[in-house]
Amino acid sequence: MWVWVSRIILKNKLLLLVHLLAITVFMGYKALHVEMSYEHAQLLPRKDTAYEDYDKFVNLFGEEGNLIVIAIEDKDFFTLNHFNNWRQLCDDLSAIEGVENLISVSNSYNLVKNTEEKKFEIKQIFPAQIESQEELDSLSQVFKNLPFYKNLVYNEESDFYLAAITVNKDKMLSKEREQLVKSVQKVSADFEKKMDVKLHYSGLPYIHVVNTIKIKRELYMFSFLALAICIIVLFIFFRSVKAVLIPVLIVLTGVIWALGMLSVFGYKITLLTGMIPPLLIVIGIPNSIYMLNKFHHEFSAHGNKIKALQRVIIKIGNATFLTNLTTASGFATFVIVKSDILRQFGIIASLNIMGLFFLSLLLIPIIFSFIEPPSSKNVSHLKNKFVSGIIEKIIIVTRNYRRWVYISTIAILAIGVYGITLIKSSGYIVDDIPESDPIYKDLKFFETNFEGIMPLEIMIDTKKPRGVMQLTTFNKIDKLENELAEVNELSQPLSLLNLLKFSKQAYYNGNERFYRVPNNREKDFILSYATKGADNMELLHSFIDSSQQVTRISIRMKDVGSKKMEQLYSDFTAKVDSIFPAEDYNVTITGSSIIYYKGTQYLLKNLFTSLALAILLISSFMAIMFSSWRMVIMSLIPNLLPLVFTAAIMGFTGIPIKASTILVFSVAFGISVDNTIHFLAKYRQELKVTNWDIRRSVILALRETGVSMLYTSVVLFFGFGIFSISNFGGTVAMGVLVSLTLLVAVMSNLILLPSLLTGLEKITTTQMFEEPLLHIYDEEEDIELEELKIKGEPENNI
Repeated sequence: MWVWVSRIILKNKLLLLVHLLAITVFMGYKALHVEMSYEHAQLLPRKDTAYEDYDKFVNLFGEEGNLIVIAIEDKDFFTLNHFNNWRQLCDDLSAIEGVENLISVSNSYNLVKNTEEKKFEIKQIFPAQIESQEELDSLSQVFKNLPFYKNLVYNEESDFYLAAITVNKDKMLSKEREQLVKSVQKVSADFEKKMDVKLHYSGLPYIHVVNTIKIKRELYMFSFLALAICIIVLFIFFRSVKAVLIPVLIVLTGVIWALGMLSVFGYKITLLTGMIPPLLIVIGIPNSIYMLNKFHHEFSAHGNKIKALQRVIIKIGNATFLTNLTTASGFATFVIVKSDILRQFGIIASLNIMGLFFLSLLLIPIIFSFIEPPSSKNVSHLKNKFVSGIIEKIIIVTRNYRRWVYISTIAILAIGVYGITLIKSSGYIVDDIPESDPIYKDLKFFETNFEGIMPLEIMIDTKKPRGVMQLTTFNKIDKLENELAEVNELSQPLSLLNLLKFSKQAYYNGNERFYRVPNNREKDFILSYATKGADNMELLHSFIDSSQQVTRISIRMKDVGSKKMEQLYSDFTAKVDSIFPAEDYNVTITGSSIIYYKGTQYLLKNLFTSLALAILLISSFMAIMFSSWRMVIMSLIPNLLPLVFTAAIMGFTGIPIKASTILVFSVAFGISVDNTIHFLAKYRQELKVTNWDIRRSVILALRETGVSMLYTSVVLFFGFGIFSISNFGGTVAMGVLVSLTLLVAVMSNLILLPSLLTGLEKITTTQMFEEPLLHIYDEEEDIELEELKIKGEPENNI
């Protein structure tokens, strides 16, 4: 088949180039229209029960996560100058387009009983103009006598005060959200400069927008660094401008195709899909290295350029196809995960990895057929004494020290298994943000002073209209809130009861002692006051539905991590079940905190499945190629060992298993097995040449493919290593762990695999391996070039 493919490629060069150019122009046009994603990564499938519960909550009460909070520490907050400047800050923030509401000390309200109309009037505590410090002191005392606001907009014990900003949902799902957040930052920065203070910022919308801006910045940075590393490494290895420019042209074309495909599929750039361009650059270069090495090796042997190019296609086309297929499979397994962000990443990455293979297979033979043959300087890298010296030392080890190789492997496995037992599973909402980042520091500030900002919602369905307004429901909610108040990770609950307590206090002329749940005698006439007036009803409808059947308890919690969250969720469920009988109430625990916790659990489970599927798929491909189950097992050992090693490192260093780290294993396994395929394909070719001399075949295979394995490993190691400078922990983990895994994998393939082949030769290399289902071209067979006619080539060069 590959002989036929080589003829098609070399006889239709111009036609193929025109088609590739047309595809690239189209994809380039589509790439101009690809957009950034402004939505939070959805980990749960839409049919999941937890997602449906959250969707039901949002339909009843609206989004609970569209809140940006700004806080200040100021012991002189209630001095006239400081207070007026804070109020001006809040007014300026409220004027920003996209800000729907703002709650703070300066615009707080009080309920005042109107005995004539028998209703509560909502009156602002602090008037627009405060003339003196004495007036402010008097008003601040009124404010501090209202327990409703304590630990909601201020923490009196530590002199912290905040402004809670509700932002427009539609703007937060569009590119306008960046301008909204930048406007908030600018107004706040002016205040900081004027008052010489430090403000603290947090809230899920704020965190998401700031991270999106960083993603865009890193997309360009990593693409540039990956390209720079590849150019440097290629030039060091080949010492040829042509051998640098053509691979770079191929991977850049692949990047254009990938960005265009994002637009064609209707996908957007996310944290994961934003990594595809640099990933393609790094993963695509090894194709060119193997093909160029083979081209130079063949040309050095017989000096015929077209014959060398055809042999590149025929001899390593099959192996290169399979290596790209296995790498793509490592990414494609994410398609089974019903998480949009991972599925999109898997689809685009896997399709474009295969696209890079076809680009390499077409462009390298076509372009090199038009240009001058390589000079002696261009092929001098084949005799590189340093690289050859490394290969020869490896050969000595595999020939004379196999026992030590086996002992070392067993020792690594034993230590690895122990290390794996130390791995812990955890995941945080701000998991990817380093502790030195202002976002992380400010989040911890809010957790210390306001018990966190992550939304947790408890939705209580009484199963009958007006069931919420019954005293028994009030008492049950009050009991649940009192129990939840004892949990250190939770903020003060906010519910209908807070409004009722506030109303009771107002009914008794603001006496703080009456801030408690109305009893049965008080309930009806206090509710009659509270339900009169549009403003009062609007407040009530923030916590109950129109039929008064469903209510909510809103809580803010710390980002405690998925492990702790699992325990807390179990405790919450137990408390709810003990207070609200299932036959009378339907209680749902939801909110962004729960969605993330459930999503992390779901993702981990499915990523382990995808890893198992990746191993199964790749094993199947190798079984088809080599037709020997023994050889498949033999080839898996040197590639599973690095995974065990990396998992052990995670255990010993305390790196937890989470979405960003489990991702490493599927990706690394799919890439590391490439070296195994190239080595075994060459080994099988040498078996025919050496008349089944296994040890000699191993040495010959090492000497040719070992050089390419070292070259590609350097590119991959440094290429993935650039991700270690990311601002996101998940990206750093992927870069460091994949680089480490691939480094161990190349050593395993260069030392352990040849040692196993020579040491266990009678067991591993069978007749089935010699006669595969997929034919591998024999090195010594003559290529029939008479039928291949290349315009512009001298007759004697064919």
